[in-house]
Amino acid sequence: MKNLVLLFAIVLVVFTGKNVLASETNAEFKAYSITEVDDLFLGKDIKAVWKISYSESETPVTVVKKKTVEGTEYVVHSKYFEVCYLASNKGFGTKEVRKSCRNVPTKINSAVIDQEQMKRQRIITPNQVDDEKALGLIASYLPELINTGYTHVLN
Repeated sequence: MKNLVLLFAIVLVVFTGKNVLASETNAEFKAYSITEVDDLFLGKDIKAVWKISYSESETPVTVVKKKTVEGTEYVVHSKYFEVCYLASNKGFGTKEVRKSCRNVPTKINSAVIDQEQMKRQRIITPNQVDDEKALGLIASYLPELINTGYTHVLN
């Protein structure tokens, strides 16, 4: 009986410790700012552009809004990774960036993006989202997509 109680206590400490650690590492990404980029020649496919900053000292990520036959794509670009969020009648979530829109080599992108998180975020919400909600979800969920060794690319 003592062994069972001791085992339960160890399991509880291990799981609680992991949750605390996870929240501490992601705490720096809870604060972000979103600014719309104005006065750009966007072309016929691009509907809007925003910058998401997690830190004032580093380069923000760029979010490009495009209308496609699947729905509205929000393509997130940075120097080191790219990811696409799709808002459609099936909901809102991640998908791979189209080959025609890629700027970052696949090998680098694969090293930075956590593929398990990509799968988990395929549908973040089944509801329709507007630009404001989509940008908030992107800013909130994007840090979870970045592999632990590469979180510095966001700040």
